[in-house]
Amino acid sequence: MNKQDLVARILKSIFFKTATRRASKYAGGGLAILELLREALTKAKDVAGNESKGAGQILLEKVTTLSRMVKAYFTGEYRIIPWASIVKIIAVLIYFISPIDVIPDFLPFIGLADDLALTMWLFSSLSEDFQNFEAWEQGKFK
Repeated sequence: MNKQDLVARILKSIFFKTATRRASKYAGGGLAILELLREALTKAKDVAGNESKGAGQILLEKVTTLSRMVKAYFTGEYRIIPWASIVKIIAVLIYFISPIDVIPDFLPFIGLADDLALTMWLFSSLSEDFQNFEAWEQGKFK
């Protein structure tokens, strides 16, 4: 199964549809969004720690960027992103932290393939939003 077929399967799955519905709960901000970000970062760090390099490290970098972006949005520091993009990011993070999805995470070697494919799809489909955010971050920390 190629990456595009996998992403299409994920986007049509009940697991992603459930994550998208749950995203609205988190979209109100507050402690729920902070807990989601904490869980996503913890899982990404665990995945990266269990692999020498490669997919786990890429996933950690991407989830870290997603977390910074969502946090900046909800703290009011960075609002130059469409609401639909924020909901999409939250849905992907919810999908990522769920152990049961299209390819269950407990399956050795392939368990995180769907998480990585979905995360890479998100970065590709929201590339302009991420470029703008990273440019904003660089300007902020100069």
